[in-house]
Amino acid sequence: MIGHIHSIESFGTVDGPGIRLTVFFKGCPMRCLYCHNPDTWDMSGGTDMTAEEILDEYEKGAVFYKNGGITATGGEPLMQIEFLTELFTKAKKRGIHTCLDTSGILFSRDRLDEFDALTDACDLVMLDIKHIDDEEHRKLTGHSNKRVLDYLDYLAGKNKAVWIRHVIVPGITLDDAYLARLGGYIGKYRNIKALDVLPYHSMAKPKYSELGMEYPLGDTPDATKDEAVHARNIIIENMKKTRKQG
Repeated sequence: MIGHIHSIESFGTVDGPGIRLTVFFKGCPMRCLYCHNPDTWDMSGGTDMTAEEILDEYEKGAVFYKNGGITATGGEPLMQIEFLTELFTKAKKRGIHTCLDTSGILFSRDRLDEFDALTDACDLVMLDIKHIDDEEHRKLTGHSNKRVLDYLDYLAGKNKAVWIRHVIVPGITLDDAYLARLGGYIGKYRNIKALDVLPYHSMAKPKYSELGMEYPLGDTPDATKDEAVHARNIIIENMKKTRKQG
């Protein structure tokens, strides 16, 4: 089977535990206003690779990855779920830790056989929750968040380890009341093992310019590290409140 790959990053340190080989998949149905990889949206271009070729890349640096593994990101890896499952299944046979970085936007209970097979081969899911409010999620990404939250339910039912990722954007998600709501919602999920709160940055502006695209967020200011720490504290505080009540 052939996968359509945008790029591969060696020695990644922010895409799961340890040092990792990070594989950027082509294709994504969402159009997040702050996306920093718009060149991954469509399936054209990139490099066609087999699972074995990707695993060969891993083996070149295997000594450095012993406490890490492989992370599939994008784009949206679920666009190529069959290839993703093959890659992770073969990685697991080699004893390699597998991590999926996804928005969950393509999850469907009509495709449980596919998702069950993938989940069996996946050690960790890094789930990007873009916005907890459905209407605001539509404004931010062009899609409802119902599939995303249903995927979180599904993963909880499988007791699959999840790390939540959330980007704080001034004027959109950088709001104390909103962050409290988010924390209260995700606090009920005991399979959530970590929370990454990422400050929005505008470093992708030149990429949009190179692609002849208008940058969606215009002059929205970057969020600061201090704001990210503040936001994370609010989310964690409200997660704990929910867990105490439960």
